[in-house]
Amino acid sequence: MFRTHTCGELRLSDINKATTLSGWVQTIRKFGSITFVDLRDRYGITQLLFSESLNENLEANPLGREFVLQVHGTVNERSNKNNNIPTGEIEILVNEFSILNKSITPPFTIQDDTDGGDDLRMKYRFLDLRRQAVRKNLELRYAVGRSTRNYLHEQSFMDIETPFLIKSTPEGARDFVVPSRMNPGQFYALPQSPQTFKQLLMVSGYDRYYQIVKCFRDEDLRADRQPEFTQIDCEMAFVEQEDILNMFENLIKRIFKDVKNIDYTDKVERMTWENAMWTYGNDKPDIRFDMRLCNLKFPSHTFPGREDISSLISGVDFKVFDEAETVIAIAASNCSEYTRKQTDELTEWVKRPQIGMKGLVYVKCNADGTYKSSVDKFYNEEKLKAIAAAVNAKSGDMIFILAGAEERTRKATSELRLYLGQQLGLRRSDEFKLLWVLDFPLFEYAEDDNRWVARHHPFTSPKPSDIATMINNNPVIENAAEYLKHPYANIKANAYDMVLNGNEIGGGSIRIFQKELQQKMFAALGMDEHEQQHKFGFLLGAFEYGAPPHGGIAFGFDRLCSILGGSESIRDFIAFPKNNSGRDVMIDAPSTIDDKQFDELQIKLDLKA
Repeated sequence: MFRTHTCGELRLSDINKATTLSGWVQTIRKFGSITFVDLRDRYGITQLLFSESLNENLEANPLGREFVLQVHGTVNERSNKNNNIPTGEIEILVNEFSILNKSITPPFTIQDDTDGGDDLRMKYRFLDLRRQAVRKNLELRYAVGRSTRNYLHEQSFMDIETPFLIKSTPEGARDFVVPSRMNPGQFYALPQSPQTFKQLLMVSGYDRYYQIVKCFRDEDLRADRQPEFTQIDCEMAFVEQEDILNMFENLIKRIFKDVKNIDYTDKVERMTWENAMWTYGNDKPDIRFDMRLCNLKFPSHTFPGREDISSLISGVDFKVFDEAETVIAIAASNCSEYTRKQTDELTEWVKRPQIGMKGLVYVKCNADGTYKSSVDKFYNEEKLKAIAAAVNAKSGDMIFILAGAEERTRKATSELRLYLGQQLGLRRSDEFKLLWVLDFPLFEYAEDDNRWVARHHPFTSPKPSDIATMINNNPVIENAAEYLKHPYANIKANAYDMVLNGNEIGGGSIRIFQKELQQKMFAALGMDEHEQQHKFGFLLGAFEYGAPPHGGIAFGFDRLCSILGGSESIRDFIAFPKNNSGRDVMIDAPSTIDDKQFDELQIKLDLKA
């Protein structure tokens, strides 16, 4: 028997108990004729005491870091207790040991405050996984998965596998493609999601389906993207939007309870896409703090019906505002004491290429009721007071104003809001706030191609009230400059996103389930009948055999884990992630294949310069 207990198991109640432990040598400390060793495994660390009687054996078989060691001994009470670890009140008085395997010197220290950089740790990921911090991340991931499966099982969902080798239907991100040896010149694609298969399962009568499943997208990478990622993928038949929202907000609440011991009793807020864009500047707002956007000026086509308060900033010959397409302000609480250095730093921050603004205007709402701004030359105190009232700024606040093109300015103000929220400690990683964003546009206008594209995916149903608009109108855009006046511009999707702390963690929709409406959707996206049949004939055919109303949602499993774990990067919660170039530097993939494999696939490689 290699072990009777783990390295995180023994306590004072086990004093004098005989034990056998196996694990890795964490540290070695010699004090005269005795030696202390910290032995580590997945479950924890236990201190070993090698007495003088084992000195000769230790000298003949010296230990090193990361040696795999087995010891036999007795549980003893420690004289110098360590309250930082669960086993810190005991040690093992070793009477016999065996070196099961030796280790060369590791390239970095295997501890939380390691001296290894990201690249080095990715190359030796199998060693990095031994660190307690990484192990805790994977334990959290496992806990999220276990909680998910338990909840969905209780709700009568079936875990059903779907294929990884499927047909390429490039619509959104690029597919990863796999050549078929048995079908020369033809290719499989790796699924970006199991979307069509889960809809087919609904047609087949499996009314509650789920998978925790790998998906693949050939995209440029960043902290929250990997070429292969994991989804909690779910679908239900005979449901409406309200059924989906209730079912899956309860799933997330269950995960909060099981994984973080948080009773999320707040009502999950709901917000339309239009209000999210208007109030926060993006469709995944962080509602842990206020600091809402105020449009002091906006184009007439944007958010129709909103109150026009542009008179507050006009009539003073300030060309920056007069010539801007839009002017947006936010009020940061208790920031009127910002120094010139701080405002200059913020100005430089918004000028960065990632943000893309030309400058920043500020207004200080002083505690004594006076106002001071960077544009005092143009705006008197009365004007500044009126602007402050519009922005809901109070004494002690600082107003920041950006001006420019509509889309860029709205995005920049949203980014500034998040940046200030982080700087002011308003985005705490131990606070969680859920939100549903609803009523997205069904279509987006692709200016380069002068056509409609699906905002979510082509299987999303329009709102019931908009189905007639979609069926009875031609999707062709006659005048590109007038696309906002086209009836399709105002069709709302029967879709929903769940947002957690400013991150989209899940998205889904009620699906189209009638063949005629699905054909109309494909036609709106520019597919003729031949292309529809070639790409999706199997789905259109299935809809002729009594497809039920259905809908679903997919949660980003890796992202959910990273948020619950307080990390910005999903890589920290994946056992073997790729780097930002999509490479696995540990196994050196992707890599070349030999000529024999090319011959078998009947493929000739032609790398263009």
